[in-house]
Amino acid sequence: MKTRLNKYLADRGVCSRRRADALIEISQVRVNGVIAKLGMQVDENDEITVEGKQIQGAKPNEVYLAFNKPVGLITSVDPNAHDNVIEHINYPERVFPIGRLDVASSGLLLLTNDGRLSERITHPRYDHDKEYVVTVDNPIEDKDLETMRRGLVILGSMTKPAIVSRESHDTFHITLTEGRNRQIRRMCEELGYDVKKLMRIRVMNIKLGDLSVGKWRELTKQEIVQLKKRLNINVFVGAPLVGAQIDDSEKRILFE
Repeated sequence: MKTRLNKYLADRGVCSRRRADALIEISQVRVNGVIAKLGMQVDENDEITVEGKQIQGAKPNEVYLAFNKPVGLITSVDPNAHDNVIEHINYPERVFPIGRLDVASSGLLLLTNDGRLSERITHPRYDHDKEYVVTVDNPIEDKDLETMRRGLVILGSMTKPAIVSRESHDTFHITLTEGRNRQIRRMCEELGYDVKKLMRIRVMNIKLGDLSVGKWRELTKQEIVQLKKRLNINVFVGAPLVGAQIDDSEKRILFE
């Protein structure tokens, strides 16, 4: 059965659909030796290569990882990029990051080979929440925390309302439902503060918890089921979850 090339690559854990389209646009994907085009259809009988590497036809077991990214690591799947997260984790199967954390930020980064789940978390139209702890260079005023709650203009447009709470004189928690480039740093800069430390501690229902810096873990069965429920993704019986098998009662759960 034929399927769109970007979906085929996402289903096999190569990357998200959007990343697949980007790779196709820069001629990094070939189908049967011919440079691929956006929207083309493929199946398991086609020989597909991405950046010169052949893609296996079989759909892999689903992998879901939580990683506590240290400052200095790059959120990249490029094997030639120095200090990239894929090289650091060295997971035995192909995985890719869900979204990004800039090199100066730390904390929770999810990785997977499930392109559909990655797309649901990262696409702007879905508005999924992510929580951060931020420390700035000076005591932050209550009025500035309130401004961040309401929204302020960065990059030419207003940010969406955020949940903001004070932790100390110079540290606060902020929960966003959007992910513009360097958004929290730009918001703070607009209000006259420099960010000294920025750590993500939660993505939807997945929490960083006490995971040590530089370490990773597989998501639990309960975390995956709840995450997919919030994303309105079916739990597929035929696709085993690495490190988190679904029991018989959960196999019967179908989400819209």
